[in-house]
Amino acid sequence: MATVEMIMPKMGESIIEGTILTWLKKEGDTIEQDESVLEVATDKVDTEVPAIYGGVLKKILAKEGEVVAVGAAIALIETQEEQTVSDEKGKAEPTTPKEELVAAAPEHTATLISQSSPEKTGEGDDRFYSPLVQSIAKAENISKAELANIPGSGNEGRVTKQDILQYLKDRDSQKASLKPSISSPMPKAEVSISANDEILEMDRMRKMIAQRMLDSKRISPHVTSFVEADVTNIVLWRNKVKEAYKKKEGEALTFTPFFVQAVAKAIRDFPMINISVDGDNIIKKKNINIGIAVALPSGNLIVPNIKNADQFNLTGLSKKVNDLAARARNNRLSPDELGGGTYTISNVGSFGNVMGTPIIMQPQVAILAVGAITKKPAVVETPTGDVIAIRHKMFLSHSYDHRVVDGSLGGMFVRRVADYLEEFDLETEL
Repeated sequence: MATVEMIMPKMGESIIEGTILTWLKKEGDTIEQDESVLEVATDKVDTEVPAIYGGVLKKILAKEGEVVAVGAAIALIETQEEQTVSDEKGKAEPTTPKEELVAAAPEHTATLISQSSPEKTGEGDDRFYSPLVQSIAKAENISKAELANIPGSGNEGRVTKQDILQYLKDRDSQKASLKPSISSPMPKAEVSISANDEILEMDRMRKMIAQRMLDSKRISPHVTSFVEADVTNIVLWRNKVKEAYKKKEGEALTFTPFFVQAVAKAIRDFPMINISVDGDNIIKKKNINIGIAVALPSGNLIVPNIKNADQFNLTGLSKKVNDLAARARNNRLSPDELGGGTYTISNVGSFGNVMGTPIIMQPQVAILAVGAITKKPAVVETPTGDVIAIRHKMFLSHSYDHRVVDGSLGGMFVRRVADYLEEFDLETEL
């Protein structure tokens, strides 16, 4: 009989910490290998964590609501088989580089790790600073000399995360007090509450969405271009094949795969839409990973993405879209399926809207909103002259980051998406 540690697993390429939501087992319970033991929330998704070996849950080390770094112990499991433990022990060892674990770990974790690999900020400063503190200082343009003057409350006078954040708060307050009253920020509007009003606290996901939307509007100067597309060919073709498709594949053929296919083709034509911004550098993405905004039963939105969307045919895209949407609504997505997106599509038409002005998913630089498809009278050119005909039309709303995407590129891109939709071949085979 032996006792082994259950660690916080690495749940995705960029995930370096998680919040314990719920323990599905309690101390003293018997657990089987691969049985779910707890539910963990990351900044991308909520997921259940299974045990990598069976035994008895001897002790829970991390409480519900606690934020734990990847690789840290969260529980002790007492197992019967000594050999199994020795074989599995290597799997339990965290393989993530120390610097990556520290980057966004809780401050106390960063401090402990930094003691074994400290860094000095410069001459005349004997204190050591954790990577987390250094990254905050860099982001806030705090010089080495200024950092050296910040009082530290940590071990041996070291500056903690709380110390540097409090310093920034005090510094900003001093700057605000020196500004002329005419440039002072508007006071927060008082919210009037009556006896009949109901106060609802935002859930964790809504708070996260709210913060990300604010960050995106602050980071990216948004510009939106609009194009109306004639999608009559797509509507007619889909109406012709949708029953046969459902019988053959066992699922519905929606319009979303057509949009994804057209966007993927347009990105190939205009690769500078498929980029991210890192300071003064532009990161040109090789892979085309298209995110699809999915409305959850709670009313919140989540954006899983199709990796290498340009490599799928229409049937493949349809299966990917249906699978991701179904698992998103049932909270069964993996963190990797929510990360790594390079462009996003939001179908506002599913709510009956004809157009919208979507907010960019950082660190992407563009997002497309597709509106409802409606019948409209339109002028159609024929060999014998122009005629008025009933056509299926929709608006495409393309929001882009004006720091790196000018109006010409943003406008030409959405026009090209519309062209691909309008040129859909009625002879296409499933």
